Amino acid sequence: MKNTKINILLLGSGGREHALAWKISKSERCQRLFIAPGNAGTRLHGTNIFLNLSDLDAIRALVIKEDIKMVIVGPEEPLVNGIVDFFESDSALSHVLVVGPSAKGAQLEGSKAFAKIFMAEQSIPTAAYKSFTPETLNDGLRFISETVGPYVLKADGLAAGKGVVILTDAEEAKVELTAMLGGKFGAASSCVVIEQFLDGIEFSVFVLTDGVRYVLFPEAKDYKKVGEGDVGLNTGGMGAISPVSFFDIPMVQKVTSRIIEPTLKGLQKNNIPYKGFIFFGLISVAGEPFVIEYNCRLGDPETEAIIPRLTSDIVSLFYDLHENRLGENPIDIDPRFAATTMLVSGGYPGNYESNLPITLPDEVTESFVFHAGTGLDDQGSIVTKGGRVLAITSIDADKSKAEEKSRWLADKIYFKNKYYRKDIGFDL
Repeated sequence: MKNTKINILLLGSGGREHALAWKISKSERCQRLFIAPGNAGTRLHGTNIFLNLSDLDAIRALVIKEDIKMVIVGPEEPLVNGIVDFFESDSALSHVLVVGPSAKGAQLEGSKAFAKIFMAEQSIPTAAYKSFTPETLNDGLRFISETVGPYVLKADGLAAGKGVVILTDAEEAKVELTAMLGGKFGAASSCVVIEQFLDGIEFSVFVLTDGVRYVLFPEAKDYKKVGEGDVGLNTGGMGAISPVSFFDIPMVQKVTSRIIEPTLKGLQKNNIPYKGFIFFGLISVAGEPFVIEYNCRLGDPETEAIIPRLTSDIVSLFYDLHENRLGENPIDIDPRFAATTMLVSGGYPGNYESNLPITLPDEVTESFVFHAGTGLDDQGSIVTKGGRVLAITSIDADKSKAEEKSRWLADKIYFKNKYYRKDIGFDL
């Protein structure tokens, strides 16, 4: 089966999915690629199918109709909601190779409290914390009064990347905790984790794992603040750099021995099936790595920086994942720098206009343009459909030249009220 061409389905619609679609379509093992729902960029590499990712029956019908043999799940929500378990429990789908963890495994991202308990059991370094519910609000308010800020408040469940608030003032933190437990993020904040603030530099590490074996993908550093110099509101990510200069051999060894391997041992010990990506959101505090969060999929915009550096056939890696052969073949990575700059709609992450026409250069040779929030209007022209619109990735042996190429192209692209950070990579 490994040498036969197959039909593949990729679920998702963002920049991560465009980067994955581009990479999957280059594989000799890909016959036809379907992307659901996709965006204006993914259609360049396969067939977009417009369906709702919560409609598992529609996904089932598509897989059967198009004889799809492999499904790659891009975003977290379908994983947390049990799409992998749905496939495994259906005799018509159980033969399909799905890249993604079971619902139980996806709880590493789906529940901050679950992840914290898991890390404590495995002695994985992370910030000290306490969890609170509406019933224990007064305990939470007292906890804030008795501790020194900054205060990190995290909604327990999925909140579309907006469920983390960092405040320095105790009274502001009390108001925020009351609002979160009062339903500010809906069911996602029915439990809130208050964490110790860790002061350091963040970075992201990715593995593809079958729960026992794993391969290390390129690492990255993303930039979440909307303003240059890392100021302003948190966003879904304004850009990324890969590789990360301080992820050297000693740091790799620390992350591997203290975080990656204990995580896999914890999955095995708890009988948690896991066949997919684990994204370790880490912070280096005086050279020591701590886990800020787990994600059960690749990150965005990190994917747009790391996938162009992956020179191995990604579909072959997904086969290795399901045939318990991960690590038998070395993973090939381009040693050069990838710099990703995200173009966003004016006003993001607050209110912004949509359906604005986008003007792209006729030919792009020095960089990749990955679509994140784009679509087509009635005339078939590309328009904005989200806050984060396009990710520009450039590669060069010189980090500053890669950054410069991305900024140059970002400047050439036009849509009304376009905004991007001009300092991605400034702190590396």
